[in-house]
Amino acid sequence: MKVAEKQIEVRYAETDQMGVVYHANYLVWMEVGRTELIKQLGFHYADMEKEGIISPVVDLQVSYKKPLRYGETAIVRTWIDAYDGIRVTYGYEILAPDGEVAVTGKSQHVCVKRDTFRPIVIRKYFPDWHEAYERAKR
Repeated sequence: MKVAEKQIEVRYAETDQMGVVYHANYLVWMEVGRTELIKQLGFHYADMEKEGIISPVVDLQVSYKKPLRYGETAIVRTWIDAYDGIRVTYGYEILAPDGEVAVTGKSQHVCVKRDTFRPIVIRKYFPDWHEAYERAKR
């Protein structure tokens, strides 16, 4: 299983009045992790968009375990948790500086035509992505 890692320095603007990372910012960090994984697999999401295909989130699960604070460095770990040729589920762990898990999550995506939002079969439209995802998944 391929796992991508990306460091994120917690910025002050990402925290709330309690001094911890505001919960929605973890979703942004998951996108950063997903983009890094795709890059490490040899692809760029922008290339898919140029072909008129987008990949919306259809399901999202997040569990908050430990707060992160301004000035800390988080590590976002991302992998392909499930893939069936149409849906991709990415798994995430966001680690605190001490290595403890701060957040876990999963996001499920489908690829659709931008103009109609009709799903596509990744294997057919992007066979190289399909092969890479098959090799990288759990």
